[in-house]
Amino acid sequence: MDDAAAFASLISEAFADYHAQFAAITQRARRRFEQRDWNAARADAVERIALYDACVDECRLRLQAVLGPRAFDRVLWQAIRDRYGGLIEALIDRELYKTFYNTLSRRFFKTRGVDAQVEFVALDIAPTDAITHPVARHSYAVSLKRPTDTFERVLGNYAFDVPYAHRTRCAAAVAVRLQDDLVHWGHDPVRAIELLDTVFYRERRAYLVGRVLGESRFSPCVIALIHDEDGLRVDAVLTGRADVAQLFGISRSYFHADLPTVGDAVVLLRTLLPHKPIDELYTVLGRAKQGKTERFRTFFHHFDERPNEQLTRADGTPGMVMAVFTLPSYPLVFKLIRDRFSETKQVTRKDVLERYALVFNRDRVGRLLDAQPYRSLRFPVTRFAPDLLEELRRTCAGSLVFDGDDVIIALCYVQRRLRPLNLYLREQAADAARAAALEYGQAIVDMARNNIFPGDMLLKNFGVSRHGRVVFYDYDEVRLITDCNFRDWPKAQNEEDQMAAEPWFHVAPGDVFPERFAQFMGLPAALARTVQAVHGQLFDAGWWRALQAELAQGRYPDTPPYPPSLRVA
Repeated sequence: MDDAAAFASLISEAFADYHAQFAAITQRARRRFEQRDWNAARADAVERIALYDACVDECRLRLQAVLGPRAFDRVLWQAIRDRYGGLIEALIDRELYKTFYNTLSRRFFKTRGVDAQVEFVALDIAPTDAITHPVARHSYAVSLKRPTDTFERVLGNYAFDVPYAHRTRCAAAVAVRLQDDLVHWGHDPVRAIELLDTVFYRERRAYLVGRVLGESRFSPCVIALIHDEDGLRVDAVLTGRADVAQLFGISRSYFHADLPTVGDAVVLLRTLLPHKPIDELYTVLGRAKQGKTERFRTFFHHFDERPNEQLTRADGTPGMVMAVFTLPSYPLVFKLIRDRFSETKQVTRKDVLERYALVFNRDRVGRLLDAQPYRSLRFPVTRFAPDLLEELRRTCAGSLVFDGDDVIIALCYVQRRLRPLNLYLREQAADAARAAALEYGQAIVDMARNNIFPGDMLLKNFGVSRHGRVVFYDYDEVRLITDCNFRDWPKAQNEEDQMAAEPWFHVAPGDVFPERFAQFMGLPAALARTVQAVHGQLFDAGWWRALQAELAQGRYPDTPPYPPSLRVA
């Protein structure tokens, strides 16, 4: 075996080792669910996120020790890449192997942009949709006369080491809900159901994922299971694409699903959610690096097809910490940390990096938008609108490197573009604005119950998804609830204190006064009153302190990832 082949094999084995460790952590999810060990499940999620970089670094050090001065020989690396490509050609998940190799080569060469000589170029990577291998699944014909029997068999085929509280009752509830839903969606009666062999776990729930078929059409089908004091039971059934899309959304933490191969599962999920970008499906399955590769590939393919379209400032109020730009025809934003912040911002660049990392590693409960960090992105200078380029030169110079006709961005965060809430409220009729304002209040409640305090509650820091869900996306002032000091607003001792523009008492770092939130939210008066009426706990320091005490003891309130209307009795 020649040197290139040997080193290609070493890298392939390193990815296989990563894959095995990833699977080992993922497989714990069933035990965590059965034992109701939610704190350990959260720790597993953090451990699994960190695993990729640890395995890449381990492989890098091993290669560097073996290669010595040849570690930076570009001709050798080109040969390694070609040998590696041949080794993995027949694998279903070869694109995951390629991404691992690219990460490794970029760390050796500190690549800016793309280096076509030594890496697999993302624009040439084959789309996952080309995979024809069928993912492993269970298929059941549904008895028209005794549908409950069918669904009792369905539930029984997914073995857990804890019993159902009442499996027959759960099966009957699933049968009734599916029949009602298919009629509601205008489909024929239920004829069959197909579910992936693999159970999906996240937070406190296990999910059976697949589709339900009528005579001529099908809908997604997700059966959500919970484990409470009485045993297992079906908590909800989801058949609407919008509901399932939110379950697989980018504002949630990643599933733990022990899939033998990933690409074929993504293909099936794409049939259920045809409008869901493929990068988001990889990401929500825990393959965040592959999600980044797919996002890069699809964006730059779109970008190159529109050579006359320029990057522009994103809609919304400019941030004091981040400069944000977008390509108007594509639903992403790029966020760069400014070189200097306003004096009102008591944060440093290091603080911002740590807070984005904090959100990345937490359960986002559908309220915090995933923000993927990208390094050394290369754009042609001519693709920037002149006013945007001038702003970036003036406020983000430390993040830019000009290289000939290109500009290289050292670090930026990429997020899905949402409509900023402050703009959305101005554009909508009264009923839609009221619903969004209540969603805003619920978003703060949900984040708080997950030990996240947004810090800056201004409407401009929240966005509205196409499904009307309000999500927070600006993390420079994020803190843990358990790190805050929630105080009642002191009573004024005299008229002078009462009329003072600034507090007449000492305010320490970390002090938070919920009674004053309404003054800082920026809601129109009528909507502010509505939020206070429905979400009054937000303005009560006692509620925050009680929640803080629960969180400090590791007791996190349950936050279902679907509305009450989808739950079964």
